[in-house]
Amino acid sequence: MQKIKKIVLAYSGGLDTSVILRWLQEKYGSEIICYTADLGQEIDRKKIMTNAKRLGVKHVIIEDLQEIFVKDYVFPMIRGNALYEGIYLLGTSIARPLIAKRQIEIAKKFKAEAVSHGSTGKGNDQVRFELGYYYFGPNIKVIAPWRDWDFASRNDLINYAKKNNIPVPQDKKGAPPFSVDDNLYHTSTEGKVLEDPSKPAPEFIFQRTTSPTKAPNKSTSILLEYKNGDPVALNNKKLSPAKLLRKLNDVAGKNGIGRVDLVENRFIGIKSRGVYETPGGTVLTFAHRAIESITLDKETMHKKDSIMSRYAELIYNGYWFSKERFKLQKIIDAKKNKVNGKIKLSLYKGNITILSRQSKSKAYSIKKVSFEENKTFNKKNVESFIAKHCKLLRK
Repeated sequence: MQKIKKIVLAYSGGLDTSVILRWLQEKYGSEIICYTADLGQEIDRKKIMTNAKRLGVKHVIIEDLQEIFVKDYVFPMIRGNALYEGIYLLGTSIARPLIAKRQIEIAKKFKAEAVSHGSTGKGNDQVRFELGYYYFGPNIKVIAPWRDWDFASRNDLINYAKKNNIPVPQDKKGAPPFSVDDNLYHTSTEGKVLEDPSKPAPEFIFQRTTSPTKAPNKSTSILLEYKNGDPVALNNKKLSPAKLLRKLNDVAGKNGIGRVDLVENRFIGIKSRGVYETPGGTVLTFAHRAIESITLDKETMHKKDSIMSRYAELIYNGYWFSKERFKLQKIIDAKKNKVNGKIKLSLYKGNITILSRQSKSKAYSIKKVSFEENKTFNKKNVESFIAKHCKLLRK
């Protein structure tokens, strides 16, 4: 077997990536550099360090990327009003490009020949990671253990872990009830108890949202301020992107906002069911469209709508760094400087209601739209407008 001197592994500290770590050492005789990107998920730094050091790892890098993640990845995506298949807010999809980029940068720093991830052979994440790897490191070697090794089941992993003195968490013994991925933007849950779409998602799988039926009986009002297309303040308090999203996650989650049960079409051709919780992101996506409605002209809004499906699909498929996504982002952001103002929302038992919108923009004119007589809109012009479109209708 070819010896590889150094491999940078995307490492969580859990059973799967600890098994991968040991397997890489055993198969390739490599020095492993463990990399953990803190994107706002629940993270046990001590556990990560302890488990990696136990397996002889010298370099364990845990990096807080929460602000970069929200500012440079989540917010641009929300400016595009991105929804995959009309409902999914792309919480897992948007996280992978950033992790892949940093892995390659670390590989270059340590002169590592290879990178590795723990994505399964049936999922989308293997594609997302590897497209990112090859974009920033065209000559890098990519190792995907779930496609390469002989382990056929969870029990195989557990037996291997026991032989190599790798701790097996109590909840990993036997068949796990479901698989979870989370970051500051969302939590996704898949597998096992959710695999049969004829059965409802059990309440115990939800981790960051209260059931709408048990949410407060009194609505919560919030005020969001936008500048250049992005939220900059919550309830008149200026906040950084990550802090604003975290605050929104808390208040929206308590009000039962942001649950989605979706059977989606994976990039590799498999249909899968996922249950997603995106409380703050749901509010921000809703609010962004609402503030755009009084600040952008019709042509700009409709152009954005016409490209949204493709834009969302590119993100879902792992094409964040593609020329096409960059091109669409330019269209999306062409008039973001006009998206300024405040919007007040009511959150109540899973629902979001607009209370008010305010902006200095002249895109919306009360005088023009008013039913009261005024001289700002010539109704006689409508006749020629209709006549013109009657001709187009017959073509």
